[in-house]
Amino acid sequence: MTTAKFLFSDDVVVSFELSGHSGAGESGTDIVCSAVSSAIFMAANTIIEILKLNPETVVRDGYLKLEMTSDDARKSKVITDGLYLHLSELQSQYPNNLKLERGVFDA
Repeated sequence: MTTAKFLFSDDVVVSFELSGHSGAGESGTDIVCSAVSSAIFMAANTIIEILKLNPETVVRDGYLKLEMTSDDARKSKVITDGLYLHLSELQSQYPNNLKLERGVFDA
């Protein structure tokens, strides 16, 4: 199962983390993994390359974490809100393969 964790400060995403493999298919044919990976990398790349922000980022096989300052989080709010909505919809379609968690950021 893939787990996507979002940490909020007020109504703003300050961190998102994706881990695990969805198990919806074999490597290279897993549509849930492809959809989730594409969405998370699009959001991260937009924050870093288009908005030119510099979040703390960790990427390795089956894992991505991005954490921002509160100022940068506000600047990227539309992107992270869209990512959260997109993954929420995927979770409703594939509840056995994707789990979305929402928490509060403790500074």
